[in-house]
Amino acid sequence: MPQDFVESLHADYGQRFSVDEVLYETRTEHQHLVIFRNKRMGRVLALDGAVQTTEADEFIYHEMLAHVPILAHGAVRKVLIVGVGDGGIVREVTRHKSIEEIVAVEIDQAVIDMCLKYLPNHSAGSLDDPRLKLVIADGLDYLRDAAEKFDVILSDSTDPIGPAASLFSSDFYRLSRERLNERGILSTQNGVPFLQPDELRKTAKNLAQSFPDRHFFHAAVPTYIGGSMSFGWGAMDPQARHVPVETLRQRFAASGLKTRYYNPEIHQASFALPQYMLDLMA
Repeated sequence: MPQDFVESLHADYGQRFSVDEVLYETRTEHQHLVIFRNKRMGRVLALDGAVQTTEADEFIYHEMLAHVPILAHGAVRKVLIVGVGDGGIVREVTRHKSIEEIVAVEIDQAVIDMCLKYLPNHSAGSLDDPRLKLVIADGLDYLRDAAEKFDVILSDSTDPIGPAASLFSSDFYRLSRERLNERGILSTQNGVPFLQPDELRKTAKNLAQSFPDRHFFHAAVPTYIGGSMSFGWGAMDPQARHVPVETLRQRFAASGLKTRYYNPEIHQASFALPQYMLDLMA
């Protein structure tokens, strides 16, 4: 591997990382995987040439994807995570002590194994939580075959290419709705809409076909270049997106969470979208 890693997600725009040390590089059954160390961002994981996570800023993404839907719901007992990967989202979900059962589905065991070895702070021991059931399978297949229902479903996928493409299909959103309880919420990774507008436009259309309320929330994650990172939102109860900030404060305080990015005010504000995103949803 060269001294610099140049991300290849976008053909005409990108970012460069100096590579202080390559910790691991391989081609798994599904994708090319590399983990390297960068002076500013710490350990960096890339799949098929696209940066997935860094030690320095992963907390922003994982806190928002987990805590926004869980605290918006307010009474979550069962969670399904589609895409375990580095384990960061499992870490944040397990911090909610009121949750009784967590099912986590991952297509690529090799990614989990390598992240446990080289990015252990992401999962921080959460994969050993007794409430967690880990399933190695395709997420869409699991939804198709599962019988149980969940309060929250979180899709922590890579970009909609390769093995993750099915997690952006209309079938995925339809099956997710079928697997949600009466007040259930689906939240998904949905890319950077300034550079990936078609992804947001397509997701908005697919969510509208399956959910009474569909929207997006967003957060600024430095290594997901190109502007705000968007998260898809599909809710059975339209009021879940409009929980008063005082109620969020009470739920947040009761949770005992200590966060670095998430707070009730940022939760509420994250649903206010710039006009170009609203236009993409139209």
